[in-house]
Amino acid sequence: MLLKYRDILASRLVEERQQWVLWLPVALASGIASYFALMVEPPFYLGLAGLLISAGLMWLGRSARSALWMLAIALFAFSLGFAAAQGRTERVAAPVIDKKLRAIHVEGRITNIESRIKGLRVTLDSLRISTLGPRRTPGKIRVTLAGIQPRLAIGDWVKGRFGLSPPPPPAAPGAYDFQRRAYFMGIGGVGFSYGAVTVTETAGSGGGPGIMSAIGNLRRLMARRVTDYFADRDQVKTGAVINALMTGDRGRIPAATMDTFRQSGLAHLLAISGLHIGLIAGIVFFGVRAMLALAGTTALKYPIKKWAAVAAMAAALGYTLIAGATVPTIRAFLMIGLVLSAILFDRRGLSMRLVGFAAAAILLVQPEALLGVSFQLSFAAVIALIAAYEALSAWRLRRKKFGSYSRSVWRKPLLYLAGVALTTLIAGSATAPFASFHFGRFPHYGMIANVLAVPVTALWVMPWMIIAIALMPLGLESLALTPMGWGVDLVLSIADRVAHLPGAVSLLPAMPGWTLGVMAFGGLWLCLWRRRWRFFGVAAMAMALASLNFSQSPDVLIDHQGRLMAVKDNAGGLAVSTRRAGRFTSDTWLRRAALKKPSSWPTGNSGTGGKSETADLTCDSLGCLYGSGGMTVALVTHVAALAEDCAVASVVISTVPTRGRCRGPRVVIDRFDLWRNGAYALWLNNGDIRIESVNGQRGERPWVPKRSQKPGINDGP
Repeated sequence: MLLKYRDILASRLVEERQQWVLWLPVALASGIASYFALMVEPPFYLGLAGLLISAGLMWLGRSARSALWMLAIALFAFSLGFAAAQGRTERVAAPVIDKKLRAIHVEGRITNIESRIKGLRVTLDSLRISTLGPRRTPGKIRVTLAGIQPRLAIGDWVKGRFGLSPPPPPAAPGAYDFQRRAYFMGIGGVGFSYGAVTVTETAGSGGGPGIMSAIGNLRRLMARRVTDYFADRDQVKTGAVINALMTGDRGRIPAATMDTFRQSGLAHLLAISGLHIGLIAGIVFFGVRAMLALAGTTALKYPIKKWAAVAAMAAALGYTLIAGATVPTIRAFLMIGLVLSAILFDRRGLSMRLVGFAAAAILLVQPEALLGVSFQLSFAAVIALIAAYEALSAWRLRRKKFGSYSRSVWRKPLLYLAGVALTTLIAGSATAPFASFHFGRFPHYGMIANVLAVPVTALWVMPWMIIAIALMPLGLESLALTPMGWGVDLVLSIADRVAHLPGAVSLLPAMPGWTLGVMAFGGLWLCLWRRRWRFFGVAAMAMALASLNFSQSPDVLIDHQGRLMAVKDNAGGLAVSTRRAGRFTSDTWLRRAALKKPSSWPTGNSGTGGKSETADLTCDSLGCLYGSGGMTVALVTHVAALAEDCAVASVVISTVPTRGRCRGPRVVIDRFDLWRNGAYALWLNNGDIRIESVNGQRGERPWVPKRSQKPGINDGP
């Protein structure tokens, strides 16, 4: 029986041999994922050893072309991803601030400027920090500049008084890890300024800001001119959206507007990606080609199609750089660049292989991009779309007809709208697991919104944007910004109406990382193969979805400083100790529990006598007692409560040091545990206790702060 199944599997693989190469980027990504999943930093030689072993196996099996040879190639790609992640981690290593620093003098050079509604956020490098020596000084810091500031440009040297702190840890076990992202960005501290900074040297005085700095300053100049134009017309929101489309800067879009776009399923319009790069390249390609075709006999004497491809490639590159060269824009440019290059050499591009090439190129340079939402959403959508349209094209060839409306005057408009709807359905289905994992929400009317908004964006907004950029050097951009604003206002109206439909969005609970991995593998199995066995991928995704029914949100949560606590109430809600402090953390907890608002938290002097109406929770001035799963949890905030609570509680969570004075409970978590291990989550069920901590999940990795000493006065709660 086993031999029979082995022969069937072998025959299926042989039939799909043209698709084998598509799995090499998957193996590369698997090696990267394996590296980041480890709980300890592996030996430096592990990735290199894997490369040498797999290369040796490939050499030994080069003539036989056996299964061992194929596995050796896959192992080589896996080891290459693992080694790339190891090397990248080593290359970006830099000091990180280990405690809060208040009112210190900092001098540095601006490398990035981001607009925000309440000020600017700048990144500084080449730092000099008054209280830190050279060996303890981070490579970069990111700080917020509030209030009135001098006009700043990338490349300027500035100094001022700042408050700095280490990059914040995840708000809960499994939550977004900014510390890891900051590590790979080279950011060793975050903070804010006290008052205005002083420009000590401008970018131009030091021999020029450099190419990327010049591009960054050009982006800011364009954004400033757009902002000023629409601010004068009391259309700040419209200007903010146009800035997002033109420069990729979404910092000035109001939070309510961003929520509207997310709930309507139109958030992808604000994130420059393949749609925008493709529209720019397409508009320029067909526009240049049309103009050259009208220029007398030029079309007969010269290869105007290739000239148009060069112009489109230049436009796509310029737009990619102006948009900040993010992962989606780089992916889109690589793919479009290869397609346009194929035109230059009279070749035909292979779409799915282009995706694999773009993914491998990005992952080899920035392996950590695999863990980012931009990479996951971008490639999930593109892979699903290419696979779906390849299958649809094959089906249409077999049918050899397109329906009764093929000769109708409405054929092209109907096909376009149907294409938008189908594209939205496919891309939305492919990205839904990743969006649910990162954002915890699913918009139900995204297809309606996209059918209405995407044609407006593609046929009206983007062409006017190209014209506005072309007119900016002449100071005539207003001629194009005005009609572009009309289109953006229509998109805003569509987003607002769809977002406020009944049941427009569903909140989804946090998804385990392994579930997302199984769903991603199932999706790749479905999209990369071509035979019927591809549908086994649907079964894998269905099983991963079914596993979500067995996941439960924590019964108790406490942040890494002990300033914020939360417990599950009797109705499945979450009671949060305070909303004044730790607002970001509490919002993260609520979002991961698929909740909009917290339940009430009792106080010792409340009218109910310190007892919650929705949970088995009583509080006084020294702490709280919470009952769940047949156990009592003591939330201690004052040392005077330790003796009594340690005698009655099964679990004690103390924001003050216990110093060995609490020996009765089964579990004791005190201030030092929170400081060393980060936020905690507890599950209580019929006498069983499951405990997870942030650092317990992350392990001992370079981006996880090492806590070998007791916290200082500014480090603890």
